[in-house]
Amino acid sequence: MKRLIRWTAILAALVLILILRQSTDWVALDPSHGDFGFWSIVPALVTLFLCFATKEVIPSLFAGIALGGIISGKFNIVQEFLIPSIGSPKYGEILLVYLWCLGGLIGIWGKTGGAQHFAEWAGRKLAKDRKTAKFFAYLIGVLFHQGGTISTILAGSTVRPVCDAKKVSHEELSYIIDSTASPVATVLPFNVWPIYIGGLIAGTTPLFADAEFSKTFLFKAIPFNFYAWFALLFTLLMAWEKLPWVGGKMRRAMERVKTTGELNRPGSDPLISRELSELRIPPGYRPSILGFLVPIGVLLGVAIGPYLLLGKLLVSEAFVLAALSAILLALFRGMKLKDAIEGFIDGCKGVTVGAIILGLAVTLGNVSGALGTAGFIIRSTSQWIVPFLLPAIFLFVTMIISFSIGTSWGTYAVVFPIAMPLAYSVNPDPFFNLLCFAAVTGGSVYGDNCSPISDTTILSSLATGTDLMDHVLTQLPLASVAAGLAAAAYTLLALLTL
Repeated sequence: MKRLIRWTAILAALVLILILRQSTDWVALDPSHGDFGFWSIVPALVTLFLCFATKEVIPSLFAGIALGGIISGKFNIVQEFLIPSIGSPKYGEILLVYLWCLGGLIGIWGKTGGAQHFAEWAGRKLAKDRKTAKFFAYLIGVLFHQGGTISTILAGSTVRPVCDAKKVSHEELSYIIDSTASPVATVLPFNVWPIYIGGLIAGTTPLFADAEFSKTFLFKAIPFNFYAWFALLFTLLMAWEKLPWVGGKMRRAMERVKTTGELNRPGSDPLISRELSELRIPPGYRPSILGFLVPIGVLLGVAIGPYLLLGKLLVSEAFVLAALSAILLALFRGMKLKDAIEGFIDGCKGVTVGAIILGLAVTLGNVSGALGTAGFIIRSTSQWIVPFLLPAIFLFVTMIISFSIGTSWGTYAVVFPIAMPLAYSVNPDPFFNLLCFAAVTGGSVYGDNCSPISDTTILSSLATGTDLMDHVLTQLPLASVAAGLAAAAYTLLALLTL
């Protein structure tokens, strides 16, 4: 009843805002800045508040989108935002590759028993207990370090059966997978990140006059990407249960699984459906570890092999071929085509909630872009500048932006072209500019790790079978402490350059 009253009040507030918006000129676009002032951040703030207050992600996202439509004056949010976002190539790739192919692959494993056999083998050879299982997950996360959605799906799909068998709570596992995705990609940037970021900073200051030099700058900043290093250190220590403080919710999750064996919190709502955790092997079919190793081998070989040889990532092709190889292997080993297709379809259905959340998250990101959310945050915080605090300011500003819009790459796109000229004008010292660059890089990744509207956060929860808000609330304290330590390190080093 309380929840119904709360959502009724929220709906009434949205209707009131709509009436005010249509009857008055109380908010308008500022042509000189390209944003709606404070109202630019209201949809993101409302969405985040509702996510934490109600633990209901889907209606919270929709409320933010609706509010963005009201503020922008684009009241037909279906035509203006939802259809363009859900019909975009970005969401199409996520839906086809990361959700249908991932869900389908997990569904086939439920039919072949391949993942279960791998878990039993890994339990005998690699993971002897909870600690070694978590360390195995950490190593796989570092190995699959291509960043973001790629890392979370590859690593999560591989280690989940192992960690489930050793009773690692899904909150712990989702933290490990999420914190060894984007952070690793920035300290081991053998991926497309240097090219992307290099293109954003090229020509912004005399330091980046050379486009080729700009592309290598991410490598130079590796030792100073303090948020990423602290995040990886915390994750490693947590895996070995050597971290002295993990936060109350994470501690309770660890105690729960040790005492009751429950992988998820009672009453939680994992993004992956319960049936995807159950074996449904057809009568007469003989399970084999090949049912897991062959699809994973295809996935890694196609996704990573061409990158190592040619510098080209074939991620979409890798996921499609992995699902196809799982089906073909099952047929070759005697499974009926009907059973194989049934497993694939069950898998697709099992990730429907994740597809809806991701679609709304992509839409809210486009709403934030239309309102000029990132630009307003940068403009509003520029007056806080104190030279030796600038790297820490960049860290916190990018944390706020990435947390609000749910993407590190989107944050890079709006911040780097502004931050680097500003840093150079404050202090042209190359080392000072390197600190500012690293702070933007790390702060942007924070939102990728922690925001409930980040695709990386959502897919980490989905791949590990975790309730989204349980993952967010157990990871947020650890990530925030890592960010605080990073800010202190930037401030101390910046003082040395003055």
